[in-house]
Amino acid sequence: MSTQANKPIGDRSIWLPRRLLVTRSALLFPHGRAIVSRAEALGVDIVQLAGDRLSLDLPDDPRRVYANAKSTLAVVVAPPSKRRLQPIAPSADWRIDLAEGCPAHCSYCYLAGSLKGPPITRTYANLDEVLAGIPAYEGQGTVTSHSRYRAHEGTTFEASCYTDPLALEPITGSLSATIEWFGRWDAPVQLRFTSKFANIAPLIDIDHQRRTRMRASINPVMFARFEGGTAPVEQRLRALREMALAGYPVGLTIAPIIAAEGWQDAYGSLLAQAAAMLADVSDDLTIELITHRFNAGSKAVLQSWYPGSSLDMSPVNRVTKRTKFGTEKEVYDAVTMRALRNFFEERIAALLPAARILYFT
Repeated sequence: MSTQANKPIGDRSIWLPRRLLVTRSALLFPHGRAIVSRAEALGVDIVQLAGDRLSLDLPDDPRRVYANAKSTLAVVVAPPSKRRLQPIAPSADWRIDLAEGCPAHCSYCYLAGSLKGPPITRTYANLDEVLAGIPAYEGQGTVTSHSRYRAHEGTTFEASCYTDPLALEPITGSLSATIEWFGRWDAPVQLRFTSKFANIAPLIDIDHQRRTRMRASINPVMFARFEGGTAPVEQRLRALREMALAGYPVGLTIAPIIAAEGWQDAYGSLLAQAAAMLADVSDDLTIELITHRFNAGSKAVLQSWYPGSSLDMSPVNRVTKRTKFGTEKEVYDAVTMRALRNFFEERIAALLPAARILYFT
């Protein structure tokens, strides 16, 4: 039985793949079998592979390759290389991967070009092994562990670097299990995730011990056309409010900030909307500000995925920046960046004075 993606449940939407591929080794893990059982109950087509290689019947049309990949979830085993944590400045000390890939259709997707092959989302069956390696990193890192400004957050672990874990939660259950695990870990640590989805019902009653911070990734309505397959911003903010009322620390990820014509009014309205939704429910609100950037590889991939997109990736108001890894990316020029930073700092101070801006990049 096939199931349509973005199936409505109540006043929210959840993503369901049209098919779920499961490797032979993934079925050896209880969490992998639980994912398959959950998918079967939701009516998703299950394809059990004979081995551990994701063998795909790819059509000749690149657009169909993209569509087929985006509607597929694969249950695989994270190898040791994926379980070795990597730094993830400026967000957190360390990155943990519960999955790789995202089912949304964002025409600015920062994963484009960084993940190999068709954009199939892979979720990890060996979650217990992923979690078991985390305690070795407690007290290490350079973002919060050794920062006077953020040390009170403890050692931080970001779960949204290569995926949107909340988007996958109805099938994987991985985010709930990880929040519960951090809740039991009696140490100065914090799990962090950000999302463009709003299906937070499974998370509300978890004994999280305030060791998980959810952030809503938001952008103005005028840019909604660039965020296909995601929950409307109002639903994301309402979900964040519910999480705050359930005792979770919360935050906003305003990303990517796009300096298109009318951006001041658009982002001013967005911040006012967020303030109206959150001002009375959280005494620990963080804000992360991330401007739009891309590189030659991601630009080519995105233009092949979304050939009709009106997202501006021209050289106007852009400069080339070399990263510490020796790669290059296109960012806004100094004048534009200064205008953006001044605007957000002033408007946040006026509308959300208790919020902490963690970084602007």
